[in-house]
Amino acid sequence: MVITYQSLGFSNSENIVINGLASVNSQKFHIVFNGCQNVKLQGVKVSASGNSPNTDGIHVQSSTGVTILGAQIRTGDDCVSIGPGTTNLWIENVACGPGHGISIGSLGKEQQEDGVQNVTVKTVTFTGSQNGLRIKSWGRPSTGFVKGVLFQHALMVNVENPIIIDQNYCPDNEGCPGHVSGIKISDVTYQDIHGTSATEVAVKFDCSPKYPCSGIRLQDVKLTYKNQAAEASCENAAGTASGFVQPTSCL
Repeated sequence: MVITYQSLGFSNSENIVINGLASVNSQKFHIVFNGCQNVKLQGVKVSASGNSPNTDGIHVQSSTGVTILGAQIRTGDDCVSIGPGTTNLWIENVACGPGHGISIGSLGKEQQEDGVQNVTVKTVTFTGSQNGLRIKSWGRPSTGFVKGVLFQHALMVNVENPIIIDQNYCPDNEGCPGHVSGIKISDVTYQDIHGTSATEVAVKFDCSPKYPCSGIRLQDVKLTYKNQAAEASCENAAGTASGFVQPTSCL
């Protein structure tokens, strides 16, 4: 994945510390890390209009040991986007909205692609965003994967898709109709996720029929829609639910 425009970008760099940076109205992506090691961002603020296209807040790909702490992100695309080859990523105490949520992906655009592994997202708040916690992959063949993900302590405030896995991502229906995603998604935990959904389906797992999602865990989830229990939708997904889980698990 080539990022053509960005306000601040780091490639093949290590031991980076960014503290208290503000990025406003980037032409496209705000902050990008590609092929980096040992990165720490703290107290970063990103701001762009909610309808500004491709203005991702922080994008990480092919990087390891990236930590994002205490960020406030308002944008027109993903607050944080996590690309292929990302490992050992830690995101904590982030406020997102407007925006498209914290997204692993999109993955699977290329047939030969590195996986995403060991990602922790905790103590995050989504307000009026299109998505909350999202994993998305193109509906086409790929060698990529996602495994070892923990989403913990998340508050949703009027979020359209609070919890979503979308393995049929195919913008403009070009290059993927009739194909299924080759991305293998496993070992993903959603723990202590609560708040309000702006749509009836608050939990949606739309996984690949060729490589179904496995090891999905829901623990202590409470999401409501218009003061009532929301709904869950599962396609090709397997896993477990424990503690209080609402909407009722479809795994």
